[in-house]
Amino acid sequence: MTTTDDYGREFDERPWGSFTVLDDTAFDHKVKRMVVSPGTRLSYQRHTRRAEHWFFVNGTAIVTLDGVEYELTAGESIDVGPSQLHRCENRGTTPVVFIEVQHGTYFGEDDIERVEDDFGRVN
Repeated sequence: MTTTDDYGREFDERPWGSFTVLDDTAFDHKVKRMVVSPGTRLSYQRHTRRAEHWFFVNGTAIVTLDGVEYELTAGESIDVGPSQLHRCENRGTTPVVFIEVQHGTYFGEDDIERVEDDFGRVN
């Protein structure tokens, strides 16, 4: 459910955790703070109209990028290109937090093609 936080920013709870939109005023990028709860993961997905850069600030994440798993911790980052399959998973006991910078021509949630999802949201 999309609401606003104490600062008036868009906040959305998801089955895997939550996100807060930090900046969406520019035409060519959008910035989110993503929180992945322990024991959950985002859907395995891709986007056609944007790339993403993920910078991790808390926890230990398992990122799957085109079928290859990477373990990332605070201070590390990974780039997701347009149309690359990707997912972030939290196998730990503390929240995984990362800053997601989207860059492209469109940032709507309808540019998500889910190919696997633990919560029944496959396209």
